[in-house]
Amino acid sequence: MDLNNVTYQGPEIDDEEILAELPNNLASLISQVNGFILYHGGFHLFGACKSPIWHSIRELWKGDGAAYGHYEGIADTDVPFAEDCLGYQFFLRDGQVLFLDGQTGYIEDLGMGLRGFLQWITEKPVENLGMEPLQQFMDDGNICEPGRVLSEYPFYCFDESKNGVTLSSVSSMEKRTFLADLYKQLKDVEPHSKVDIKVVNPFNK
Repeated sequence: MDLNNVTYQGPEIDDEEILAELPNNLASLISQVNGFILYHGGFHLFGACKSPIWHSIRELWKGDGAAYGHYEGIADTDVPFAEDCLGYQFFLRDGQVLFLDGQTGYIEDLGMGLRGFLQWITEKPVENLGMEPLQQFMDDGNICEPGRVLSEYPFYCFDESKNGVTLSSVSSMEKRTFLADLYKQLKDVEPHSKVDIKVVNPFNK
């Protein structure tokens, strides 16, 4: 794939054990480059490392915040390997790439393997990665630093977001926890229902 738009590259591999557990094609890719970030946060491929922890594929797969422990549609055999600018994750299941909407829990089978997926996202990154929020954030003169993702308000799963959102940069690890909690609260709510929600600054900015 084209790595001309890399804005962060992971450290040297220091978690050989987790590398050995990964599907062969993902392990081969990470062996060549231990994860990276494209487009200032548009796409983040995790790495086989112990630090920084926000870059660790072990943390995403085996840690307390692992998606399979919070989303019914994700199994512990599904391998989280990347996230987008909002912290929504991509998984490998039986060689195919899945996308998880962290707010609604909706899982989409993208119908392609890892190689095809990486080519697909670089062909039309804004459209295929949903990078419009990141473009908005950067057009306002901001940069999303490594280890951080975007958070919006009102949330995109709310109808009110159609009138525009306010974006901020937050810790990616805290965003994962927040998304799982939001999903837990909203998963039984009927579409277009009215809900009262109180947000008490969950992020250390």
